[in-house]
Amino acid sequence: MRILIADDHDLLRDTLMLFFAQENGINAVAVADFPSAMDVLVSDPVFALVLLDYSMPGMNGLEGLRRVLDLRGPRVALMSGTAARPVAEAALGMGAAGFLAKSLPARQLVSAVRLMAAGGRFIPDDLAATDARVIDPAETLSAREVQVLQEVARGASDAEIAAIMGLREPTVRVHLRTLLRKTGAADRAGLPAAARAAGMI
Repeated sequence: MRILIADDHDLLRDTLMLFFAQENGINAVAVADFPSAMDVLVSDPVFALVLLDYSMPGMNGLEGLRRVLDLRGPRVALMSGTAARPVAEAALGMGAAGFLAKSLPARQLVSAVRLMAAGGRFIPDDLAATDARVIDPAETLSAREVQVLQEVARGASDAEIAAIMGLREPTVRVHLRTLLRKTGAADRAGLPAAARAAGMI
């Protein structure tokens, strides 16, 4: 899949490009400002996902997001290291595929990108846990839920998942119950297939 990264921070942009280059099946293109992103999308719209920095030059906050969404092309996610909760809520309400904090661990970032590119939606854990108005919980998985689901698909036990993610086993079991509810899976073994069938991964 192809993704477009639009961010004016050289270090972050270059780091993301290097990181995605090591990921199987991800081909990333990067630009440093919003006008360049629009030029690329108009001339070469075949991207599975666009990652837009909320505060880069030319973006004008959520106005830039609206303009890309209006192209009716690739799915679009907002990235920010400073934006407050209301910005995330507004972006998701406008139809963004997700909201990514720049502090997100690398593994979760890749999971989120794959999820959104495949048609799922990604929201921060705090929004998923406390604000059902943002998006129907049945249509999305939080960052932690995505990671738990990946470990389940790997065959990891509750104890192994807890150790990998730095959680307590009861917390892992809570995530598993939530995953069963959201995906409609009959049991733990059916979670990965049910999530794929629902377009969540």
